[in-house]
Amino acid sequence: MKRIAILGSTGSIGQSALAVVDAYADRLEVVGLAAGENADLFAAQIARYKPRIAAMASGAALDRLKQTGATCDGIVHASTGRDGLVAVASHPEAEIVLCASAGTDGLEAVLAAIEHGKTVALANKEVLVMAGGIVMEAARRRGVQVLPVDSEHNAIHQCLHARPAAELKRIVLTASGGPFRGRTASDLAGVTPEAALKHPTWRMGRKITIDSATLMNKGLEVIEAYWLFGVRANQIDVVVHPQSVVHSMIELVDGSIIAQLGVTDMRLPIQYAFSYPERWPAMLPSVDLAGVGALTFDAPDTVAFPCLRLAYRALEAERSLPVVLNAANEIAVARFLDGRLGFTAIAHVIERTMDAHAPAEVTTIAEVRRVDQWARDYSLEVARGLELKV
Repeated sequence: MKRIAILGSTGSIGQSALAVVDAYADRLEVVGLAAGENADLFAAQIARYKPRIAAMASGAALDRLKQTGATCDGIVHASTGRDGLVAVASHPEAEIVLCASAGTDGLEAVLAAIEHGKTVALANKEVLVMAGGIVMEAARRRGVQVLPVDSEHNAIHQCLHARPAAELKRIVLTASGGPFRGRTASDLAGVTPEAALKHPTWRMGRKITIDSATLMNKGLEVIEAYWLFGVRANQIDVVVHPQSVVHSMIELVDGSIIAQLGVTDMRLPIQYAFSYPERWPAMLPSVDLAGVGALTFDAPDTVAFPCLRLAYRALEAERSLPVVLNAANEIAVARFLDGRLGFTAIAHVIERTMDAHAPAEVTTIAEVRRVDQWARDYSLEVARGLELKV
């Protein structure tokens, strides 16, 4: 029996993780849950899974939770916000901590899980984009595994399968292309949040769906792959694969390409992370290759979708620029979803914020947070200058 703590249990990844727990109830037990603001759903999760510890994002959310009467014998209601995430991630009974919380609040919790010797199943890109060097060094020092849950990095992990680094030539991350694949930059100027949220193959949270539409999601994954697999930026390529059947590939030095294929369902990589190093019988149907038909691959259009280019620029500069990229993107996407910023202005906000920043070393969480706050403040001012008339 593996004991699991889930950060972000009411989000799409968290709910998929609990579906995996349901499918393998004889092998998995939930001991900790942390959620955002959805008190009603969280109350139902507490009643069903009876965790030892639970936390929510805010005091108001916790008050709403208590009003539902959600409780079970022995449950501890931890502090709120980042402190609550840390408390759940470091609970002594948790063996695997799934970080699926949105945004940057999971950073301290991941580090706390590592310091307490937990296996980390990472579904949050921002943690490694902001502080990949700090996180991976802590994991090496403590001998802790960081298992990727993102379908692309999970695929790379499976393809590498402990191969020596000298055998690897490059990593190839696949991108669906999002809802606007094939459109030109001029076609994108007037797209709405409603259109951008209609992803053709994946069902995800709002922010990550917009990132997929701008290709920033793939840019963040490039930075994440750099830290997870110890490769250089020029060893990470991206191809657009609209069928989303090949989740990613590696090319070896002899020219052989090894790919991982599977259904487009996040329960598959979550199951892999929970079962690793074992493989458990499938809870999902096999891919119907004949039904899929053709598998196609194209180069990404970085003119129409410049966010991918900006991510490579941030990675090549290293130091603090990825922190700035991530923070500015979060501000710009939030303004777009609120109807205050145009779709193509997202990249403009990010680029102008990056241009205004002088990259510096960030070796502590305090330094990361300081750069993050500067970038949020600066990008918000840039976004206000580009604000739509509503």
